[in-house]
Amino acid sequence: MFTEQMVERGEWRLVCLLLHAAWLCFVLTAEARTCPPSCNKCSAPDQCDECGGGWLLHNGTCVDIDECGTKLGVCSSDTYCLNTAGSYECRKCDVACVGCMGSGPARCRKCAPAYRLTGFKCLDIDECSDLVLACSGLDEICANTEGSFRCDCAKGYIRKDNVCVKKQQTSVLDKGLFEDIQDDEVVVLQQMFVGVLLCALGTLAAKGDLVYTSMFIGAIAAMAGYWLSDRGDRILDSYLKGH
Repeated sequence: MFTEQMVERGEWRLVCLLLHAAWLCFVLTAEARTCPPSCNKCSAPDQCDECGGGWLLHNGTCVDIDECGTKLGVCSSDTYCLNTAGSYECRKCDVACVGCMGSGPARCRKCAPAYRLTGFKCLDIDECSDLVLACSGLDEICANTEGSFRCDCAKGYIRKDNVCVKKQQTSVLDKGLFEDIQDDEVVVLQQMFVGVLLCALGTLAAKGDLVYTSMFIGAIAAMAGYWLSDRGDRILDSYLKGH
């Protein structure tokens, strides 16, 4: 036997099923009434009553208007018209073109300067091979660029006053004997000179000449005094820095 609780549970399940069916029916009905993006008003998913801008109503369907095929698509002379869904775009012509009907060098109305119609395309002219004297200078080398060319100086030459001139080779004689000598090299040369001078004086003093002997002793004393003075200054500086 069914109890009252079982009957109540059965009725609640039935109510839930009915609510779910009603919600599903509402969703399907709402989706059925949704119009396509190109349609402003529709009576059915496949029956449009009014189209949006850039679209044309034909047998209940919105058809894209090709503005580029009509006078609606207005672009400047250096651009071309590209049809899009519900609209159009004006895009820049290729650099090889003077006016164009589409993208690329094969859609030019006329070739730009420094370009030539080769087959069905406007291609860059290689002025370096096409012109006999692309660069007038004897020491210039022609280098082709996109739509033009340039004249570079040959190896070993530099441009000066718009003319290629030969580089000056820097030599030791041009610089001078002691022009680029370093400070540490100066110290070594000074020590070498002093050493040679002392050696010469010592040789002469060994012969018993009093004059050269006095000069030799004086030079030795001067060198010793200089060395002691310089060393004393360094010791004093290090002492002061330490304190």
